[in-house]
Amino acid sequence: MRYTVSIEIALPRERVVQLLADPTHLPMWLRGLVLHEPLNGLHGQVGTESRVVLRTGKQDMEGTETITRREPADLHAIPAGTVVHYDRELVAEGMWSAARERLTEAGPGATLWVSENEYRFDGTPMRLLAPVLRGVFRAQSRRHMRDFKAFAEHGTDVRDTAG
Repeated sequence: MRYTVSIEIALPRERVVQLLADPTHLPMWLRGLVLHEPLNGLHGQVGTESRVVLRTGKQDMEGTETITRREPADLHAIPAGTVVHYDRELVAEGMWSAARERLTEAGPGATLWVSENEYRFDGTPMRLLAPVLRGVFRAQSRRHMRDFKAFAEHGTDVRDTAG
């Protein structure tokens, strides 16, 4: 299953990328995050593996995230016109997913964030349900992006809001 979602954020690309890359901000915008801890390497660096626990309702999903691409490596003084790439894979019981993030300048003081997502499931039931659940997965990705936008632009913390 594959889909792409995008959002425009009213901040310069360099600031958006730095906020996304800072692990201290994750709980403020990544709804349902219980834990995100590097198992090896430095957070956000290529090759780093992290243990991730996300809660949806009363159900926890635990997996291992691996950063597979981060270009440029230095997120300060990014040259104009450069597309920032930040890719990661998540492996959990019965599932593999990849998120390929692209951040580009969308005008003065604005950033376009495009996220290409791919999911693969091991079990036959989930493979059969995947087409039906595509809208649910897409909606969740959009919600994470909207939550990040609210955090980045206004300092809104998802932990302070219900639902």
